[in-house]
Formats: sequence, C-alpha cells, structure tokens
Amino acid sequence: MEESAQRLLSGDRRTLSRLITLLEQGNIHAIDVLKSIDPNTGKAYVIGVTGPPGAGKSTIVDRLTELVRSQGLTAAVVGVDPSSPFSGGAFLGDRIRMQRHSLDSGVFIRSVASRGHSGGLPRVVNAVVRLLDASGSDVIFVETVGVGQSELAVHDVADTVLVALMPESGDAVQALKAGVMEIADIFLVNKADRDGASQMAAVVTGALQLVSDRPDWTPPVLLTTANSGQGILDLWDKIREHREYLTSESLLTRRRSQRRQREFLETVEDEMARRFRELAKRDPEIVTTLTEVAEGKAEPYSAALRLLDSRRSQADWLIPLSAGPD
Repeated sequence: MEESAQRLLSGDRRTLSRLITLLEQGNIHAIDVLKSIDPNTGKAYVIGVTGPPGAGKSTIVDRLTELVRSQGLTAAVVGVDPSSPFSGGAFLGDRIRMQRHSLDSGVFIRSVASRGHSGGLPRVVNAVVRLLDASGSDVIFVETVGVGQSELAVHDVADTVLVALMPESGDAVQALKAGVMEIADIFLVNKADRDGASQMAAVVTGALQLVSDRPDWTPPVLLTTANSGQGILDLWDKIREHREYLTSESLLTRRRSQRRQREFLETVEDEMARRFRELAKRDPEIVTTLTEVAEGKAEPYSAALRLLDSRRSQADWLIPLSAGPD
C-alpha cells in the first residue's frame, strides 16, 4: 500500500489508472491508499461542468484543457458517462472527443460510469478527484451526464460550477430551475453562433436577478462557441476571478470542508445499504420479513422499523468490506 501511495504521489500514471479501477471495484487496497495520501490533497482546483445533453460540455472541457496546458499547468478530466445497460461500463465519450490530448503527458482523462447512481454522479468521483489531486494535477474538470439531479450533485465535487446551456431545445425552462440557479457559479450559453443565443442569455440574467442570494458574487452569463474557441479565454478569466473571490472570502476552505462532511455521510449511508442488501440474501429473519411484505402480510414501513429496532444492539450484521481483487 505504501509503495502504491508513493508511486501515485510521484505522478505515476499507471498506478493512478490502476487505483481508480480498484476504487470502482470497492477494493480495500485503494481505500487504504486514499487514507495515506489524504494529507497531500487540496492543491488542485476542481471545475464542474454540467448542463443538458447537447450543450457542448465535452467541447468546452476540451478547449479549457487546451488553455490550461498552454499556461504550463497540468489537467485531468473525469467524464461521468451513462452506464451501458448491458455491461455496466461507461460509453467513454469524453475519451473519443479528447483524443488530441491523449499523447500529452500533462493531461489525464478518465471516464467513470454512473451505474444508475442517484443523481447521476457516483460517490467514487470524490475519491477519484483526490487521487488526481495527489498525483499532481493542477486543474481537474468533472463533466457530468447532465440529466436529472446530476446538475445539482456536481456542486458536491467542484470548487467552481459551470452550467452550459444552448439557445434552443427548451433550455430556458431548464435554466429557471431554482436548484440549478443556486449551484451555478458561471453560466455560459454555448453555440452562440446560433439564433437565439442572446435571448437565452437575457432569460438567464433576468432569472438570476429574481433568485440570486449571493450579493458578493452574481454568476456571470457568458456567450461561447466552443467549436471555434470563441469566448473560452473570457470563460477562463471568470473561473480565475471566481477562485480569487472564494479564496479572499475564505469560502473555498469552507466549501471544501462541507463537501468532505457530505461525502462522509453519503459513504456511511451507501455502505450501510450495500451491506444490508448482502445480508438480506442470507439472514432468515430478513428473508421472512421480505416475504411477508411481498405477500401483503406486513406493512413495509413499520416492518422496516421493527427490524431495525430488533437489531439495535447488534453490530455483527454490518458485513465488513471485502478485500476484493488486488
């Protein structure tokens, strides 16, 4: 474990790739490495990019990555892709779109399958970000699936959240969702060379005036055309401006502390649920209760509470983590 941690801290990409794979498998070795390298995290700046499908998120990330590298910084991209309904794996769309960076040793690209995780953002993403941080990435981009609650979940990973929209496809309605308006630090209307881009920006600006509760930082609304690179430099300037704002107001430290707390609580909830599901396959009392619920002999809510109360003093039903493949 110590050897893997040291190789990771030295920037070894093969070790990084292997540890991410082990993390996705729930391997205890990768979790031990996370514990070891945790004091060496917190240096990278994490940028979340979300928005509806078709808004050009991957192209935006591609252009920003190019800009980051031109400034001598290293970059990493975590693309949260929809899971394949057959294999459970990610479609790896971001790797296809960003092939021109594949030979650049200063760019690391990894797709992570959503695997049906609630919110579309798997819990493992936070851990992957810490591995990338410890391995020396200066800027980490997290691009979400962009559907359902994933637009809100990215706030639990990123320091600065970009919400990408486009002129058509009913995005005005999407932009007006209160949750999205609250988590966005920067809005950009991409594909600004199309009709309706200025009107879309005006709709978002008007909505911000109604819901914004951050008087010291009003999210800017930018126009970009990522395919040609138009507006990307202005976008990067706003990202840096937002980082300076967070730092000067001590908000960056607070935001990251809150994220760590949320990750802890979510991990406990997810792991308890996983272990209970495993136990439910072999525990006679739970199997009997499930049968009674299915047959209508027991009411689900009260049966669940009764079971938990009956196990209140027991700790052995929490199945420990499996070491898994090493």
